[in-house]
Amino acid sequence: RGDAPAADGAERDRWLSGLEVEMAGHAVAIAAARRETVDALNAAMDEAVGPFPRADLAIDGAVELSLQERPALEAEDLLRDRLAAAREGDAAGGVTQWGTHRSDLKAAFRGRQLGAAALDAAEASTGEQKALLISILLSQARLSRARRGEAPLLLLDEVAAHLDPDRRRHLYKEVVALGSQAWFTGTETELFRPLREAAQFFTIMDSQVSRDAA
Repeated sequence: RGDAPAADGAERDRWLSGLEVEMAGHAVAIAAARRETVDALNAAMDEAVGPFPRADLAIDGAVELSLQERPALEAEDLLRDRLAAAREGDAAGGVTQWGTHRSDLKAAFRGRQLGAAALDAAEASTGEQKALLISILLSQARLSRARRGEAPLLLLDEVAAHLDPDRRRHLYKEVVALGSQAWFTGTETELFRPLREAAQFFTIMDSQVSRDAA
């Protein structure tokens, strides 16, 4: 980031044009990486088994859509032109109208409909949203293990309390099968009983940590 040149309008336009070229190039690279990641996650979702819902993920954004419809260089040119055309409006409003910062991740329930359209995650109950999020997390863990050769560290705060017993057992089974180091937190020891033979248990009380007996 730098301050605009205190010079004539032509020099200022050249300076802004240079910034817009850089912005467009980085934005298209980000959009391409996002689309690749979403495609890989959707493929990893195909491997899911058990009671958790599956997700169909997509990136909802003008840059990603542009990249879908044209080659990368043309997508960069289009974004650069849009940035240039929006200069005055962006300056007046204090926002940048075009770019990957305007994009959103969309999630829908695979195989479930609301009317004629796929059931959007935003339209589901809180419980189903949490189940879908866990499904996405597990797919990401499988994908990470496949790409890197090792499963990621998982931090799962109060996740067990929001699941029915069947989903809870499946979550534990899949995490153990992944070979991840996983940390589950909760206030009820009973919820974690299926992990008794596969996990260590700790209790935190009055700022003190103690290891539970097996």
